[in-house]
Amino acid sequence: MTSNDPIVLILVYLAAMVITVPIARKLGFGAVLGYLIAGAVLGPNLLGILGTSQEKILHFSEFGIIMMLFLIGLELQPSVLWKIRGPIFGSGGIQVVLTTLSIMALGLALGGSWQAALSAGMILSLSSTAIVLQTLQEKGALKTTGGSSAFSVLLFQDMAVIPMLALFPLLMVQSDPLRSAEVIAGAAGGTPSWLQALKVLVAVGMVIVSGKFLIRPIFRI
Repeated sequence: MTSNDPIVLILVYLAAMVITVPIARKLGFGAVLGYLIAGAVLGPNLLGILGTSQEKILHFSEFGIIMMLFLIGLELQPSVLWKIRGPIFGSGGIQVVLTTLSIMALGLALGGSWQAALSAGMILSLSSTAIVLQTLQEKGALKTTGGSSAFSVLLFQDMAVIPMLALFPLLMVQSDPLRSAEVIAGAAGGTPSWLQALKVLVAVGMVIVSGKFLIRPIFRI
């Protein structure tokens, strides 16, 4: 059974949440595992209620993650963030760097190129902020010492995504420079890799500048 009606899909999501999440919490697994079980049951491999197209489901999930992170952000205080600036750049930086280098070394040992190994290392050094924060909140551990340390690492990971996105186009290099240039240009619509990286940095810079000199005055007004 498959339905493309958004209302029906919303009702299916809510019904699955009401059934699976309490069961998962009762068993001590948390709500996150309940959501995963519901998705597996409703997905194309079992009941097939959600169909095979995941684009509509992706929009639901993105909106849910954004709202959850927004609600968590409302509870944060700038003074608290300033106090944990050391753990953010200390513990968070060490975790990202060591994980990246470890996975990169493993990739090189398996015979991969350094570009592919570095890319895999950067990707696997990140974790899901939404899932981890949800779990910490459910356990009431977000305000504990361990929860604060985990939150610091997650914040640094989120910040590290920006330079990683700028670096990825530069790592799209194959053994044949001419062929790699064609692949990069084709993937980027004819734009060189260095220009792609520059666009990412400029876009991030525009967001930061507009947030400081434009958005804040609008909010004050």
